[in-house]
Amino acid sequence: MKQNVVDVLMFLFENIITDESQIFPENEQMFDHLENLGFPQHEILLAFDWLEDLANIHTDLLSSSENSPIISTQSVRIFSELEKMLLDPQCISFLIHLEQSQVISDVSREVILDRVIALDVELELEQLKWIIMIVLYSQPGEENAYAWMENQLFDTNESNYLN
Repeated sequence: MKQNVVDVLMFLFENIITDESQIFPENEQMFDHLENLGFPQHEILLAFDWLEDLANIHTDLLSSSENSPIISTQSVRIFSELEKMLLDPQCISFLIHLEQSQVISDVSREVILDRVIALDVELELEQLKWIIMIVLYSQPGEENAYAWMENQLFDTNESNYLN
């Protein structure tokens, strides 16, 4: 099976990142460990870069003034052609559902979409859920949204969110 950067991110998040001692692990020992597990070098480096960029996005959001919102809450999101290529209709519907249900904010949605585009890989819904969890985990104040997503991802009953 061909591993990609999403697989590396999912592994890191599931096994490493949620350990409170390390939020964004990037070191030679971690690289070697991932490589020994069979992840390709290039994909590991892409995953580390992706996580570093996510941390930078968080820093940029904190430094922006709270009095000047990044995105208008009155806006309607039109998905770009690239976003539609990377996210199938089920993924887009899920993102819209999360926002309309006020699980994620419009700012979180944009960070999620930024990280999806950075991956430049067509995502399935389960992969998107992992990306959403990683983004929410990295954003202070998103603890409730993260907990909701965690329940969605690990709920064995898998109730359909569109019902």
